[in-house]
Amino acid sequence: MENNNKQKKKKKGGFNIYWIYGIFILVILMIQLFGYGMGSNKEIDYKKFIELADQNVIEKLVVVNRSDARVYIKKSALNSNEFKDISQDAFALNEPYYTFNIGTVDALEGRLETINENRSQGEMLYPTYKTEYSWTSALTYIIPIILIIAIWIFIMRRMSGGAGGPGAQIFNIGKSKATLFDKNTRVNVTFEDVAGLDEAKEEVMEVVDFLKNPKKYTTLGGKIPKGVLLVGPPGTGKTLLAKAVAGEAEVPFFTISGSDFVEMFVGVGASRVRDLFKQAREKAPCIIFIDEIDAIGRTRGRNSIQGGNDERENTLNQLLVEMDGFSSEKGVILMAATNRPDVLDSALLRPGRFDRQIGIDRPDLHGREQIFRVHLQHIKKHSDISSEALAEMTPGFAGAEIANVCNEAALIAARRNKKAVDMEDFNYALDKVIGGLEKKNKLISPGEKKVIAYHEAGHAICGWFLEHASPLVKVTIVPRGIGTLGYAQYLPKEEYITSTEQLLDRICMTFGGRAAETIIFGRVSTGAQNDLDQITKMAYSMIAIYGMNENVGNVSFHGMQKDQMNKPYSEATSSMIDEEVRIMVREQFERAKQLLTDKKEELEILAQALLDNEVIVKSDLEQLIGPRPYPEPERVRLGTKPDVEPNVESNEEVPVNEPATEEGKREEI
Repeated sequence: MENNNKQKKKKKGGFNIYWIYGIFILVILMIQLFGYGMGSNKEIDYKKFIELADQNVIEKLVVVNRSDARVYIKKSALNSNEFKDISQDAFALNEPYYTFNIGTVDALEGRLETINENRSQGEMLYPTYKTEYSWTSALTYIIPIILIIAIWIFIMRRMSGGAGGPGAQIFNIGKSKATLFDKNTRVNVTFEDVAGLDEAKEEVMEVVDFLKNPKKYTTLGGKIPKGVLLVGPPGTGKTLLAKAVAGEAEVPFFTISGSDFVEMFVGVGASRVRDLFKQAREKAPCIIFIDEIDAIGRTRGRNSIQGGNDERENTLNQLLVEMDGFSSEKGVILMAATNRPDVLDSALLRPGRFDRQIGIDRPDLHGREQIFRVHLQHIKKHSDISSEALAEMTPGFAGAEIANVCNEAALIAARRNKKAVDMEDFNYALDKVIGGLEKKNKLISPGEKKVIAYHEAGHAICGWFLEHASPLVKVTIVPRGIGTLGYAQYLPKEEYITSTEQLLDRICMTFGGRAAETIIFGRVSTGAQNDLDQITKMAYSMIAIYGMNENVGNVSFHGMQKDQMNKPYSEATSSMIDEEVRIMVREQFERAKQLLTDKKEELEILAQALLDNEVIVKSDLEQLIGPRPYPEPERVRLGTKPDVEPNVESNEEVPVNEPATEEGKREEI
């Protein structure tokens, strides 16, 4: 936290260490250039030096560092026109006027002997040798080193996360990059903002309650779990639930991503884990939340290189020790989230580390209603908006997808200059989310449009007249998305188990499009590619996974087949599975053809209506071909008895929605 405060102060004050680097280098360069320009030196060659010696105007000759000679001119030579540009200041400062390179000392002395041959003893010219150490010349060696070090520090700071985090400094690369939330920095998310996750909220609220009132549990000998793992598909609210814990808990809350531990340097991940738990123990009691823990928690030993170093394994080993090792301490609760629990190491999931694994699945009908209520609070909506109706229209939607639908509806209403969001905007938003963006300019020939209309009408008719098929909500031939020329939207039932009859009806309904093309046009098209893909997957699942075939038997090969070379069954069984799939698919295709042949009149009516209107909803379907012959199924919430009418004969009322007993639960299941 102290590091975060320091960083904030630096940002507010505009402090940046790179300005220091730049100013330092600029000053050195200016001093060096200024030093080279000092004095009144003038470079001459050896021939000019001989001329000056012959004129007998040289006061003295100084050889510096056995390489350069400085020629001092006599003051009496100032009256000469040749030396009239010599400054008096130069003589006052005892500065040389001429300089030249001597080559070697022996060469200079040999030339001076030649000059001194015809001179008297008092006029002979002898050099004086001098050694000087110039700090400006030393900088020519120091500056490149400084530049290399500055560039290296810059690169390392960038590689380790930039200048904004506690682990960004090159010497702090092993420090934890976790963000701390405490009483000074709160998260504006509470448990009231989390809807549709009642069971998961109860579990995590117990953890928060323990941290607030520990004596309530410890007096009975209870121990709070060391770790809580949130498991569920993407978008179901795992991170949102963790945010609510951070907002509700009155203890420090550390949050970090699993990928923040992984670095290109060996040992950095383990060092960051140690530093994170060190900070957490100093703030104990506290909570640590690691998002996407599968980045460091994968099963060890998979795809390992012989003799190599696996940084992820080292990081995981350190995490295991910190959670429940020889020197582990109390007061630190670890929360983590992942949508891939199958890849996590078994040592990480054992009791004593992650004691609780909270499954967060896609919400049911009641959960979707709650989620819609939360998101509709922030939208200026029309009075006809019903969260119950929207929940019915979005089966299988996760919380993130529901939030996206609400946001899309608000944007569509704003685009249409409306003052409030109405049901029409939500319908358009659902079409956009499910089917994709509407292609208004897509050119489709009348022949292709007719094929698409009969194809979608075939799906709708099969779904309408099959008992276990999902009831139709909308069918359209408006092109949407990429490669989608039309689609039918159904309302799946809230089911937890599925029977053989239900799966066969779904396969038959999916065959409705191709069967309609065969009956009406006598040929098939490529429009059924997605349908065939779904049919093949369902048929193989029924036979090879769910054991719904008499010849293959009650066997399941789910998760056993790793590749084509290692099948868990013989070639004879493989051939039998393939043959049974073909038989099942053929039977359901013929069944769909027979149904559409019997309902050909309704097929023609519905296809013509699609060609005229392009979009048909459930109410239009009831007017065109009559009501669906099968009643809507009753929904009974697990753990409760269905609503029962009063007993007329005994005149005694039976309690409604009374919690079921253990025997009642077993009978319902």
